[in-house]
Amino acid sequence: MLLAGKKALVTGSSRGIGRTIVETFMNEGAEVWGLCSHPSAAKSGLEAFAAAHNTSFHEICADAGDTQQLTDTVKAALESSGGFDILVNNAGITKDGLSFRMKLEDWQKVLDVNLTAVFLTSQIVSNDMIHKKSGSIINMTSIVGIHGGAGQVNYSASKAGLIGYTKSLSKEVGSRGVRVNAVAPGYIDTDMTKAVNEKAREAWLSQIPLKRAGQTADVANAVLFLASGLSTYITGQILGVDGGMGC
Repeated sequence: MLLAGKKALVTGSSRGIGRTIVETFMNEGAEVWGLCSHPSAAKSGLEAFAAAHNTSFHEICADAGDTQQLTDTVKAALESSGGFDILVNNAGITKDGLSFRMKLEDWQKVLDVNLTAVFLTSQIVSNDMIHKKSGSIINMTSIVGIHGGAGQVNYSASKAGLIGYTKSLSKEVGSRGVRVNAVAPGYIDTDMTKAVNEKAREAWLSQIPLKRAGQTADVANAVLFLASGLSTYITGQILGVDGGMGC
């Protein structure tokens, strides 16, 4: 029970990597607040999972691209919870396209959700963590934030921004007992990657030394490590979960 008695806020909680993180945390004893853009079909299942593991799940909803709505929702959750020990900034979107054809609104929306929302959520939650002199923040970046990705200038820029943000924030809050790290997944089997055509999928897999796609549990276990007491002397780091693809 690595997270017994801990309270966590996980954004993008209703599916894929986010849902697996929520379940992993609750399996380890945490009470979890999951933020998603609208009421989800996952809510009842996560509540049942929580009950089976003697903890609680609370779904909260806000559009991560709506500054005021997000701020109000996170502040309300912070107050009702009594404060979070762990924050996982997992929510993200893609609006892929070649840069010379990309619409400004597609650039801006991805930056708003993937980067600005992380800043706003972390600002609210970290202020409370600082006062308590304890907390762990984990940001979800990506291998394309390190190496880039054709047709993903907006997504890559947002994820690269998260790396700089993670390292900078870790220097600001470390002396107050708050750790800030990031996880950089590679090719992970999710609904998003299942939409990739077979030729592109084979091209991706050929670049992975472990010769398989990652599973959401692979990412969730890395996040669990960074959230738990197993990593109390680790901050400002970017942990690749990519099967060696980023070597």
